[in-house]
Amino acid sequence: MTLSMATPPWRVDLKAAAVLGLAGALATAVLFPYLLQLMPETLEHAPLPLPLLAAAQSLQAFMLLGALALAGLRMGHRLGLGAPWLQRACGAEGETLPRPAVSQALLLGIGSGALVLLGAHWIDPWLPPMVHPPKATPAGLSALTGLLASLYGGIVEELQLRLFLMTLMLWVAARLRRRLPGDTGFRIALVLAAVLFGAGHLPAAAHLWGLDTIVVLRTLVLNALVGGVCGWLYWRRGLEMAMLAHFSADLVLHMLAPLLSAAAP
Repeated sequence: MTLSMATPPWRVDLKAAAVLGLAGALATAVLFPYLLQLMPETLEHAPLPLPLLAAAQSLQAFMLLGALALAGLRMGHRLGLGAPWLQRACGAEGETLPRPAVSQALLLGIGSGALVLLGAHWIDPWLPPMVHPPKATPAGLSALTGLLASLYGGIVEELQLRLFLMTLMLWVAARLRRRLPGDTGFRIALVLAAVLFGAGHLPAAAHLWGLDTIVVLRTLVLNALVGGVCGWLYWRRGLEMAMLAHFSADLVLHMLAPLLSAAAP
């Protein structure tokens, strides 16, 4: 998947990082309707009015995610990792791009989202009562906010967990061992990134249920399932396919699930 064995000029990655940072900022802005549904009491007591808070968070996301994207892109060249189509569009030259595998990413994303729903259906009866239930919302509006939240997952979380964190782990391993990691190293990195992805959802789970063993296991295992799929796609197909799979999985979880729940007798 390497674009070039020679690291391309900074200007290529700066352009790509700016695009990714802007996409992350927009995804952060449109996440707020979902957050208002999930934790209304928290946002109602925010120190800033909601539009100003969203603008401030988006600006912060642009700077932070742009920096993380730039670091991930620069580290990824020698590892064969990155956002190959975006980097090519920004002026990178090198080897043949990997096959887009759009259908594969869609199927893996939808399939992993469906498995998460099945797992939640089996586990959720064992969960403790909710401490802070989500705000009651009509199914159509809940599906719309779920669509917006899916953009955040597909863009921001993939920038953080795959492009930056997974690449960083492999880059450090390569520097320490003075050679490129083999397949086992990539698998270990994608599993670790997937588990950390699951751990990143623990604060939201704690807000809903509090934390006990079943809540922690549910959160780690179900989220790591999606994270593992996205990590494999990032490794084999590039960041864009990982983003597409993550977005597809979140559509199943956050948009399709409310509609199916409302339609159930």
